[in-house]
Amino acid sequence: MKEHIYDIIGVGLGPYNIGLAALLEEQEDIEGIFFEQTPRFKWHPGMLIDGTDLQVSFLADLVTFANPRSQFTYLNYLHHKQRLFTFFFYHNFEMPRQEYDAYIKWVVEQIPACHFGSHVIDVKLEDQLYHVYVKHNQNNIVCYKCKHIVLGTGSKPNTVFDLTEFPNEDIHHSSQYLFHKEQTLQAKVITLIGSGQSASEIFLDLLKYQKQFDFAIHWYTQSTGYFQLDHSKLGQEIFSPDYVDYFHQLSLASRLNGLEKLEPLRNGVQQQTLHQIYHELYHRTIDGKDRSIKLQPLTAIKAIRTMEGRYEATYEHWQQSQSFNELTDKLILATGYQPNIPDWFYNRFADEIVWEDDKHVEVTRDYHLIFKDQHKNQFFMQTGLEHSHGSSATNLGLTVDRNVQIINTVAGREVYQRQTGGIFTSFR
Repeated sequence: MKEHIYDIIGVGLGPYNIGLAALLEEQEDIEGIFFEQTPRFKWHPGMLIDGTDLQVSFLADLVTFANPRSQFTYLNYLHHKQRLFTFFFYHNFEMPRQEYDAYIKWVVEQIPACHFGSHVIDVKLEDQLYHVYVKHNQNNIVCYKCKHIVLGTGSKPNTVFDLTEFPNEDIHHSSQYLFHKEQTLQAKVITLIGSGQSASEIFLDLLKYQKQFDFAIHWYTQSTGYFQLDHSKLGQEIFSPDYVDYFHQLSLASRLNGLEKLEPLRNGVQQQTLHQIYHELYHRTIDGKDRSIKLQPLTAIKAIRTMEGRYEATYEHWQQSQSFNELTDKLILATGYQPNIPDWFYNRFADEIVWEDDKHVEVTRDYHLIFKDQHKNQFFMQTGLEHSHGSSATNLGLTVDRNVQIINTVAGREVYQRQTGGIFTSFR
């Protein structure tokens, strides 16, 4: 019996690889299979706060930029759910976070190639094929073979500190906010660290409960302020395939420097969220300053320790070079994410691939690694790409373009047409 060889095996099933699976589902001559170790799809479940929206347009769904006639578009999802007119009258380009989660689950249910509860424990390159070892639902290990790998294991919380010695319900990353919210609201003092969209959404959510539960909120960030995300139309053109083309050909030093300079366009808070926060703060301070609320930028957290059933945090106001300590009952770290690269990747491939320096792997424009011993079996990356492809690496609006390039490279022809050359800004 002839062994089955897939064209693509995808490791991880977040929006990136689910989008790839959706585009492959519509192609008969490219066969892919995808594995995810969690038992079901979950998109940031700890941050699906009521009333929050994505920061990108609904056009940045899983497939529209490749094929707006696809059965997997967000508009088709709304049509299927009898919500098209509801969305029409909603008058908002951004999808609610909870509906984005529901939309992706709806797509996944229609793709037989997506397998959850399937943990990829190892990958080897042997005899010009990738051998992918998968443990299904804690049962026996099965080996699958393929021509190309797509690593889409996403990101993991960057907690700044090792939190293993502290109870999760007391000190945790923002990605776990909703899991511990009921206990958090019982505290006397809640401290929030960070100044991005997640931190702002948590702060606003806590404000809504503060009078009912009577707690103090302290919101610190090492950033110089609580700033709005730059949504200017021309500025947003850096999230285009054309800018990625420009960015990728720069030297590593220029790319890393560019990421720092583009911070206002990469990070920040939606205008609506900041306005809601200010509106709430303004109304509750009509009778005088509210001493239960403290907002302070320029302040970095340096240490955490247990102190008589509570927690003492050490902070540094870095601009004034002053340190201070403060007690809290709950600490929420909205301190961002870092690439979630599995151990087997480094064990198997770190010495086989080309690195730009000791931290950054070299990635081609069409998202595959460069092996020292060149071969036709590509290893594509969907994560850890900011240094090579810029701010767009984590922007949902360019996920489809990335998947289009991966598919076209694997097929050796233009399966899907890329959307380039339609912006007003010239970067070179």
